[in-house]
Amino acid sequence: MLKHRCAVGSICAAILAALSAAGQSQPFTLEQVMSSPFPTELTASPKGGKIAWVFNARGARNVWVAEPPEYKSRQLTSYTEDDGQDVGELAWTPKGDGLVYVHGGDLENDREYPNPRSFPQGVEQEVWVVSLAGGAPRRLEEGHSPAVSPKGDSVAYIFKDQVWLAKLEGSEKPAQLIHAKGTSGELRWSPDGSKLAFVSSRGDHAFIGVYDIAAKTLRYLDPSVDRDSNPVWSPDGKQIAFIRIPAAAREFVFGPRREGPPWSVRVADAATGAGRQVWKAEEGRGSVFRYMLADNQLLWGASDRLVFPWERDGWTHLYAVPVEGGPAKLLTPGEFEVDHVSLSPDRGEVIFSSNQDDVDRRHLWRESVKGDSPTSLTRGEGIEWSPVMTSDSSTIALLHSDAKLPARPAILEGPGEIRDIAPETLPADFPSAQMTVPQQVIFSAADGLKIHGQLFLPAGSEGGERHPAVIFFHGGSRRQMLLGWHYMGYYHNAYAMNQYLASRGYIVLSVNYRSGIGYGIEFREALNYGATGASEFNDVQGAGLYLRSRADVDPQKIGLWGGSYGGYLTALGLARASDLFACGVDLHGVHDWNLELPNWIPAYSPQKQPDAARLAYESSPMAAVKTWRSPVLLVQGDDDRNVHFSEMVQLAVALRKQGVEFQQLVLPDEIHDFLMHSSWLRVYHAGADFFDRHIGSSSH
Repeated sequence: MLKHRCAVGSICAAILAALSAAGQSQPFTLEQVMSSPFPTELTASPKGGKIAWVFNARGARNVWVAEPPEYKSRQLTSYTEDDGQDVGELAWTPKGDGLVYVHGGDLENDREYPNPRSFPQGVEQEVWVVSLAGGAPRRLEEGHSPAVSPKGDSVAYIFKDQVWLAKLEGSEKPAQLIHAKGTSGELRWSPDGSKLAFVSSRGDHAFIGVYDIAAKTLRYLDPSVDRDSNPVWSPDGKQIAFIRIPAAAREFVFGPRREGPPWSVRVADAATGAGRQVWKAEEGRGSVFRYMLADNQLLWGASDRLVFPWERDGWTHLYAVPVEGGPAKLLTPGEFEVDHVSLSPDRGEVIFSSNQDDVDRRHLWRESVKGDSPTSLTRGEGIEWSPVMTSDSSTIALLHSDAKLPARPAILEGPGEIRDIAPETLPADFPSAQMTVPQQVIFSAADGLKIHGQLFLPAGSEGGERHPAVIFFHGGSRRQMLLGWHYMGYYHNAYAMNQYLASRGYIVLSVNYRSGIGYGIEFREALNYGATGASEFNDVQGAGLYLRSRADVDPQKIGLWGGSYGGYLTALGLARASDLFACGVDLHGVHDWNLELPNWIPAYSPQKQPDAARLAYESSPMAAVKTWRSPVLLVQGDDDRNVHFSEMVQLAVALRKQGVEFQQLVLPDEIHDFLMHSSWLRVYHAGADFFDRHIGSSSH
């Protein structure tokens, strides 16, 4: 029997006592259920067996570290404010005695720095270094994406799309290392620190560049009209492997793409730039590149074997191919999908998460790059992700959660023996004991497709009383909600909100609609989805009809909520089926695909593509706004970089014109994935109050 246990018996007992006491108290608050620190960016040091991560505790983000043998955690930085300034992009120094990180800015988008606290003086995005020996962090320079040289003397980083170099010690001013056309990124040092590889993106094509530090020369490897990315050095520093995506006119996103011009893996000589193809995807299924969650999409394993993701059989799996070329060997066979992937320090194994044998959770596995037989590391009712092996190969660190306890860092001490390494960071009044355990449900969409969901039942729901119900749609749409606390911060928050609604007497159904991940290529690349027909509306309808059929649901009190793509489906459900859905909470949703598509494809023009534009509009909530009758709460930050704020403006104007009740909550200077903890609380409080007023809770 696999088990999860606390670090120290007394700590474990204290936590259980606190949970027991909490279970006897009044219903929990939104502040309580959103109080746990959320860990990200778990990373292992190159020496010393150490691990580090970032904790976001109520909006205050800090770098933490744990060292062997006890792996007792400690905080390295001391940011205390919920100021909306992100912390991340951790990079170890070669000796494992320090960490370089980025403070400020939007780590997902390299654009104007967001300022959600509306500081009059503005904000900056800066590269900092902090020593494990103690002392205050030291600012290096403005920029992001740091990469520390293996020599330990300098750090390369990106500033204004160009590559710069700063010394880790001394007073020498940072200097621009490379003056290149386009946008630079994906910095990768050679093993000896003599050269720096990077990706130079130039609109419709991209090169792999190599800069020689001593010679001060720049060479582009095997340049072509295609898009090259994900460079990885050979252990001897003489070659670089990379992924090549063939040039193709991409006229659409948010529509199915099951096949296309096949992508390939190439290897180039770092000195001469001469390249060769070592492997190419086959035509048909798997010809379009499908990413995994990893630092690099291409791993240079032991015995010169290149590991990469491919979905030739319809599932995202790991494959390996010899550097000299040949057929790719499947490492992870079966009807499941691989997610978080890392390489062992000796390059002999891949450690990864997948939903093998447990489709709506994630568990850890390990497999040789030669392809023996995958070995299970964890199983059960928990969720495990982001595995990394320590530099001495003795320990696997991970992040994990379950239905009641949120995400937290841990180490694997034996098969299935997970030990938390920062249990003291969970607030004493965190309401784990009062939470419901979501149930897996599978229901039929309006067109018969089987859809997975998680059902949250409030306490006392077995008494025969009818409850109001709320349906939640995730964003993405390349996401999958799980049977527990999620591994992404946005959905960690959404899970907390769903638990909060259930605690207030609502039945909550979280829906894994078509075009999401976890169920194979045909489900993800669903026909006519998104801007090509909105086939997900079948899932929206099916979810509503499923709830309406339940004896414990009040059929007149079914609401919708979701953010981003989930906001799109919320708006679509209200516009097309106000007779089924009584109200909704729409967070930064897409309302007209023709406004959204240029955000992802700058060349997209409705005037030049009238047929596609017509279909995109017909697939949008705005096309059915005249049949929209149900009240809605519209929420968006006006510095949203993913969905234009004009989407909310346009919908508000249309709803106002026809007299539909709507409320609005506008967050000045906030972005799409709200950077401030107070923003999340404000939005979720407004959402819960809106549902209470319009469909009411039997308990409140």
